[in-house]
Amino acid sequence: MPSDRTLENVRTARATAAAVTAVIGAGAAAVAAGRFASDAALRMPPGRPLPTEPRLTVHSTAAGRVSLTRDLAALRPGRYGLAGDGFHAVVGPVRDDTVHSADTVVRSLECVTHGTLEPGDRAWFTPNLYVGDPRTALGLDHTDLDIPGELGSLPAWFVPAARDTWVIAVHGIGTTREHTMNLMEVLHRHRFPVLAPAHRGDPGAPRSPDGLHHLGETEWRDLDAAMHHAVRAGARQVVLYGWSTGATMALRAAARSDVRAHVAGLVLDSPVLDWEATLRALAAAGRTPGVLLPLAVRAAQGRTGLYGDRSPGAVHLDRVAVPTQIFHGPDDTVAPWRFSRRLAADHPNTITLHTVADAPHAAMWNADPQAYEEALRRFLTPLM
Repeated sequence: MPSDRTLENVRTARATAAAVTAVIGAGAAAVAAGRFASDAALRMPPGRPLPTEPRLTVHSTAAGRVSLTRDLAALRPGRYGLAGDGFHAVVGPVRDDTVHSADTVVRSLECVTHGTLEPGDRAWFTPNLYVGDPRTALGLDHTDLDIPGELGSLPAWFVPAARDTWVIAVHGIGTTREHTMNLMEVLHRHRFPVLAPAHRGDPGAPRSPDGLHHLGETEWRDLDAAMHHAVRAGARQVVLYGWSTGATMALRAAARSDVRAHVAGLVLDSPVLDWEATLRALAAAGRTPGVLLPLAVRAAQGRTGLYGDRSPGAVHLDRVAVPTQIFHGPDDTVAPWRFSRRLAADHPNTITLHTVADAPHAAMWNADPQAYEEALRRFLTPLM
């Protein structure tokens, strides 16, 4: 018969094993929860709505009008794409000549690009006004290019013009290079050649080795490839124009590229300047409980190596000394405006901030195209 001491040792060992198993199980569950939460940003499909964008119901369409669910998003000023599964349309401002119900908002319906809008359809606003390519969407002659990149060939549009200062336009998270067409007509009118490349993870472009979005921290190398192409093709200087994480790419490329001496200026729309804040915002919008948000950040760090400017040898924003125009506003729930405001305040001689109210992420032009284009013209004129 085992002694009391032996039985006690057995009970202690079993309790310890159970405790260790519980800790390991809890740790594994935490890791899984963090990975799941971080997917809201790291696996965002290009061209699909951000989780911060509400789904609206189409109630009716008639005579250049569309009735949508009453929501703060449906009341935004400006022009937007209205997208859903199988359709895309362009909507203008809220109609002030219409009686609105307590549950709906009526906006101008400018056109249906493809598909049909039917009552009951679910839709969301997107900054992409145009679909297709520069020729089919805007009537602009362009060339389809394949730019050699770090991971493989990168498709790109090139819209030629007379100047030897090129604009390289890069989209951000949740959109495709169709987003860059919003400003192509304006840039073409001012005779800037425009190069709009895809980057890793986009349709037709290589995937990242880990299949994840790195919020611009590795994607900038694809912009670097586009910069090298532009210089080889005769660009005397380039302006890097980025939306969202495309703006992050522009900042990184302007500081790290071997051809950064050719960068004459930066245009940053809704720049992601703090990846942790953006990841937390997207995860929270995806209904991740608040207690899991720190786990999402740690999971993203472990999966992608994202450490921002705290890592050794990181690029600091104050090392980018070229003229910079930022378009951003306080209603951006994905990339907090306070970081742009702080950056502009710290660098008043090189950075200009144009504040846009009532605009969602990466849609500063959509909310107020006229004021946006005038600010852009004033910034670009000295760089011509």
